[in-house]
Amino acid sequence: MAEWNAYYQNEDEEQEQEEAELAGGDYKVSGRDSLVFLVDASKEMFIKGEDGQPSNFDMTMQVVRSVYTSKIISSHRDLVALVFYGTEQSKNPRNSFKHVYVYHDLDEPGAKRVQEVDALRGEKGAQLAAQTMGSGETSLGDALWCCANLYSDIKLRLSHKRLMIFTCRDEPHGGDSAKDRQARTKASDLKETGVFIDLMHLIKPGGFDVSLFFRDIVSPPEDESELGLQLEPCDKLDDLQKRVRARDTKKRALARLSLSLGEGLNVAVGMYATAVGARKPAAIRLYRETNEPVRSKTRTFHTQTGSLLLPSELKKAQVYGRKQIVMESDEVNAIKKFDEPGLFLIGFKPMEKLKLHHHIRPSVFIYPEEDNVKGSACLFSALLKKCSERKVFALCRGIFRRNYPPRFVALVPQMEEVDEGKVQITPPGFNVIYLPFADDLRTVDPPRCPPASQTQVDKMKEIIYKLRFKYRSDAFENPVLQQHFRNLEALALDMMAPEDIEDLIMPKVDQIDQRLGPLVEEFKDLVYPAGYNPETKPAPKRKTADAGGGAEKKPKVEVTEDELKTHMQNAQ
Repeated sequence: MAEWNAYYQNEDEEQEQEEAELAGGDYKVSGRDSLVFLVDASKEMFIKGEDGQPSNFDMTMQVVRSVYTSKIISSHRDLVALVFYGTEQSKNPRNSFKHVYVYHDLDEPGAKRVQEVDALRGEKGAQLAAQTMGSGETSLGDALWCCANLYSDIKLRLSHKRLMIFTCRDEPHGGDSAKDRQARTKASDLKETGVFIDLMHLIKPGGFDVSLFFRDIVSPPEDESELGLQLEPCDKLDDLQKRVRARDTKKRALARLSLSLGEGLNVAVGMYATAVGARKPAAIRLYRETNEPVRSKTRTFHTQTGSLLLPSELKKAQVYGRKQIVMESDEVNAIKKFDEPGLFLIGFKPMEKLKLHHHIRPSVFIYPEEDNVKGSACLFSALLKKCSERKVFALCRGIFRRNYPPRFVALVPQMEEVDEGKVQITPPGFNVIYLPFADDLRTVDPPRCPPASQTQVDKMKEIIYKLRFKYRSDAFENPVLQQHFRNLEALALDMMAPEDIEDLIMPKVDQIDQRLGPLVEEFKDLVYPAGYNPETKPAPKRKTADAGGGAEKKPKVEVTEDELKTHMQNAQ
């Protein structure tokens, strides 16, 4: 009979488990994401840019490699394909389409595929592409048809299907109306089957005019958070990578809840994790003989008879008042259940009431789910706008999973922000801040230290002002994680040695010294006595017996074996 406490975790363990699930370790999804790169292989794509800039084809291959490696690390079960159109050679299932070259079928990315994409980068890659595929006529309709066949051949359940077109030609068919019409028809068929088509147009002499052809090809935004068609082409690798990253993955809701604003007034919302701590993936146990993953299975046996116990025969117990209270599993679940999962609005409070020390764990983000309850987006938008205008937050009681204890949370409004390239920086919605209970707050006696003089404080203010910089969390990478994944990459790709990493968290000593100048020495003169060096540690003083300390150490005395036996017999 199991102990009652074995079925209740403390809050820290629950939080660690939840953070691990947010990181994607144990999160179960309804299907796999799929992404098809449809790349133009025309001669215009191989023309190098000015001042030694890489060609559009080379930039595209670098982005494809980046997506492959990130998928392997973050979501290795997703499916990725690479297809070239406008080629001289043809390679596709059943060779049904001319001038379409399927370089990679829809499948999970792996080390071999990364190596094959690497072979297409740089000048040697351009030569290999010319020998393998070449450049020929273009029929985007046939290429889209071939991609549709790739999707139809997949028997797995796909949760999200996306196709990205990389090209620097705004009129791929040179004005051929029949081919234009065929491509528009095939694009419409793909959209009807749930495939989302994106355009990653690249720099072109004279400018890229989206309205000539591709405006009718790409899909409209799925919701307000999705990026629409970008009018400005990508002329830099960073811009292209940023735009691809913003669209290559579908945002998955951690949970779908009901936000109750009053009696009979509910808004359907999805809960998302905006920032999750990166961690090493969990180790997988492998069978020694076949190197296959090992699955563990737990069975419970009776200690006296050795018979196998069914789940219905297991009970839970708690000793209370020297008496063992036995309960069924259903009774324990009924005790743990407070209410159905959801958010219940209690009221509104000014933003000044929310303090920094109220932040006790990572927040989550909620966004309306129009598909679940019609009108949710309109009502949610109105609530968000009014909370932002009046500078208030919504105080709610939240239960985020079944059999989870309720928490008080603050819904802090956040309006949408976009950068110069119309790429969304922050989405519109509410940040859900977990509020502490009274037991979570405690008073700590501050350590008693000699107070600093006003002169010393002013000098330290100068130092802090000189060392200030604009902090961005994405500007610093975990060097341990980076080295771990570089080692794995080198092992998988048969590299001689892993790539060197730059430890971005190490202080830039030369730049700091240049900024501060003589301020450090002036501060030392104000705080430390003359001739004192704070960087050297003083040697620890040893107290003697005369000074009131412990007795001095006695020298070792050698004892023979016979003398030792005599001492032991006399209990000495």
